[in-house]
Amino acid sequence: MKLKQIFSLSMIAMLIFMMTACSNSTDETASKQEQPKAAEEVKDLILATTTSTQDSGLLDVLIPMFEEESNTNVKTIAVGTGQALEMGTKGEADVLLVHAPASEQELVDSGDAVNRKRVMYNDFILVGPANDPAGIKGMKVGEAFQKLFNDGAVFISRGDDSGTHKKELDIWKSHEITPGDNAGYAETGQGMGNTLQVAAEKQGYVITDRATYLAQKENLDLEILVEGDEDLLNIYHVMQVNPEKHDKVYSEGAEEFVEFMINEETQKVIEEFGQEEYGEPLFFPYTE
Repeated sequence: MKLKQIFSLSMIAMLIFMMTACSNSTDETASKQEQPKAAEEVKDLILATTTSTQDSGLLDVLIPMFEEESNTNVKTIAVGTGQALEMGTKGEADVLLVHAPASEQELVDSGDAVNRKRVMYNDFILVGPANDPAGIKGMKVGEAFQKLFNDGAVFISRGDDSGTHKKELDIWKSHEITPGDNAGYAETGQGMGNTLQVAAEKQGYVITDRATYLAQKENLDLEILVEGDEDLLNIYHVMQVNPEKHDKVYSEGAEEFVEFMINEETQKVIEEFGQEEYGEPLFFPYTE
């Protein structure tokens, strides 16, 4: 074979090799570019809250909003405020949404909770049978409680150390009344929704937050008899469980949830919640 032919064949072989190498490199680069980025890990956030935020349906609106914008999975534990606060002291929750200001402050003072923010408010109301056998309609709440006790009226209490139960006990205590001395007094040990159902079945009186009552009103044979008293204001706060005292809490998610609850968009949702369905809001924005 002539030298010229050998040289030509060598050049052709080299060109083929270079084209193949270039093609492989391009394919590898494209393959790398086509590979999706690893999905960001979704973390769990434990929210301990009162049953009223759950029973009213508010959390069914707010939690999906937060999860969508935060890449967080919220595990909601709806219990009485007392139990929710206890979870905070044990580091068993990351963030708390509750409504017992005096007890909440104790948690802050003990260092178990931080970043406490006021979120919203509504009010407690005293409801009972439409025929109002004790005749308390329109009374001040203290006078109504005294009358119910004196008459031995059926009174259904949550009895679960919730914010509502704490408010009820405060009213009895302020009038130096021991409610258990009334034979008609009974405790359910359950949440607000179930306690309202028991009161309706027994045609008794019960103190409740307005939101849960309005959400369940159609299924209850109970009417609002006492309302508008200053002593019946019901304020909700959100707070983080202190990560410096409880190192297993998800502090970043908890802080994000606190900020979410007080931001302008969320406050607007709270303000409008219930207006279309019930003709009035179930909660009112109340940020500091």
